[in-house]
Amino acid sequence: MAESFAVHGDLTRIRRKIERNERLDREDGLALYASPDLAAIGQLANEASERKNGRRVTYIVNRHINYSNICGITCVFCAFGKRPGEADGYEFSMEEILARAGEAASAGATELHIVGGLHPTLPYDFYPEMLRAIKSRHPSLHLKAFTAVEIDYFATLSGKTLERVLLDLMDAGLDSLPGGGAEVFSERVRQKLFREKMGAERWLEVHDVAHRLGLRSNATLLYGHIERDDEKVDHLLRLREQQDRSRGFLTYIPLRFHPDNTPLEKLPEARGIRTLREIAVGRLLLDNFDHVKIYWIMAGLEVAQIALGYGADDFDGTVVEEKIYHMAGARTPEKLSEAELRSIITEAGKSPAKRDTLYRRVESSQGAITPAS
Repeated sequence: MAESFAVHGDLTRIRRKIERNERLDREDGLALYASPDLAAIGQLANEASERKNGRRVTYIVNRHINYSNICGITCVFCAFGKRPGEADGYEFSMEEILARAGEAASAGATELHIVGGLHPTLPYDFYPEMLRAIKSRHPSLHLKAFTAVEIDYFATLSGKTLERVLLDLMDAGLDSLPGGGAEVFSERVRQKLFREKMGAERWLEVHDVAHRLGLRSNATLLYGHIERDDEKVDHLLRLREQQDRSRGFLTYIPLRFHPDNTPLEKLPEARGIRTLREIAVGRLLLDNFDHVKIYWIMAGLEVAQIALGYGADDFDGTVVEEKIYHMAGARTPEKLSEAELRSIITEAGKSPAKRDTLYRRVESSQGAITPAS
């Protein structure tokens, strides 16, 4: 009885702070993870989402291009990256990349999401040349390309500063950065699962430099492996602090870990309840983020639809071809039509709205862009 009263008291305290527009703190974040009353947390998060965005849920017509999975480092949780010469390794030619870009443009996409492994033999010039080639043929496509991990690798590869690398890529057509590679900001977890990859400080530095140069980016958290609740709270608070400083993050995206085809495949899979909690806690702690995205590729369509009542206000997009999660055992489709996206959002009691990468509303009839907020 005492424990039940304490849990109820935590949520009452949190609700009162939200009603007074007070920022939630670390203790509140831990209480949100500990509370068994997920429905109440979801209600709080949904209310917070609707205060920012009404009942609107946005989506985008986009395409993913994972240009290569050949990678010079090994991360324990990764089923995507392959060493040179390893089975299932691949590398798209420039012609193949341009063909996919052309298919995306023909299908009405406004965004290309471009990421890959840390290829040990491709020269630095390949990356700006890839962007420049795409942009020259399809200038209207927004190029959201290269995680902070890739940007850091390009700096090492070229001997240039982060700022110079980003300026090179911007000159070639880079429009924004995705949010991958953050994993969880815990040195304990990094040493166990991705010790060869950059740590939290460097990930935040890449995004800080990008924001100062005028690039917008996304932020992520990988959950469902060996992370602890306190580590996730600390991760979210560090994202919030960075957003306070630079105001450059567009959206927050919790990413579900898929253990299949990795050395961690014996771990229990993070299921729907955990995904809904991650969406809700992120929405409540990240008060300075305008948007929270449910990435249906990793969550599954049914859970993603329910998440629209737990604080998510963006459903990502059509995607078309996704390799990172599907090589880790994802069983979702690799693409959705715009009609399917709109139907899923409408069934959830929300109002679908097509957007571009910067969350400006795209009017389907004329192709015009207006502010989405």
